[in-house]
Amino acid sequence: MGRYRTPVPGSSPYITREGYQSLSDELKALWKRRAGVTKALTAAAAEGDRSENAEYIYRKKELREIDRRIRYLQKRLPDLKVVAQQPSDPTLVFFGAWVTVADDDGTQCCYRIVGADEFDPAKGWISMDSPMAKALMKKTIRDEIRVETPQGRCDYTITGVRYAAPDG
Repeated sequence: MGRYRTPVPGSSPYITREGYQSLSDELKALWKRRAGVTKALTAAAAEGDRSENAEYIYRKKELREIDRRIRYLQKRLPDLKVVAQQPSDPTLVFFGAWVTVADDDGTQCCYRIVGADEFDPAKGWISMDSPMAKALMKKTIRDEIRVETPQGRCDYTITGVRYAAPDG
């Protein structure tokens, strides 16, 4: 069996201003953390036999993980496009919108459409590359959407669109 893997489709390069700032802050924090890990690694290496030195092995692994994330952020940040302005028609769903949807039972959920680098299901932030966000794009209030999920097809009605964070 070969080792070829089909390429993963690239995620959208769009990000909110807050998301970009968060990634920039993470990069700065990683550089500071890296300096501390490097000092600890040097101290662990000075203890002698590295093959059985758990502290040395742990710090090498930690440094690899930090370096991997730093490389990713240094490559990704220049490619990102910050979307700061609202669309000309604020009744349509576009990037950055807070969208309230209701299912057939009347249960309402609020989602914010954000970039792939900043989605957070706990906050209700969904990636613009997700099936739900793709179904919502360019729709307006009272439009009905159908989303294919692993659990089956779900139908929703858009009950609200805004570009400012909801209260509470």
